[in-house]
Amino acid sequence: MSKVVVYSSANCAYCVRAKDLLDRKGIQYQEIRIDLDPAEREIMMQRSGRRTVPQIFINDKPIGGCDDLYALEKSGELSKLLIE
Repeated sequence: MSKVVVYSSANCAYCVRAKDLLDRKGIQYQEIRIDLDPAEREIMMQRSGRRTVPQIFINDKPIGGCDDLYALEKSGELSKLLIE
């Protein structure tokens, strides 16, 4: 099973959309709330090179945010990443 990590914050519509897609596909993920722990924001920025949430990682590979996740789903690549 793939390891999926979602960095998110409260009241983030893009975070909700990304998690909704993962939930609909039955994909388990670890959610890290950067608004609850500022140190996690620093870790997220170091890992992804980005400041915005959500930031999504599959098997420690940064895939980007919500729009990137939906683009992967539309192209069929998301399912491939999840079985690697």
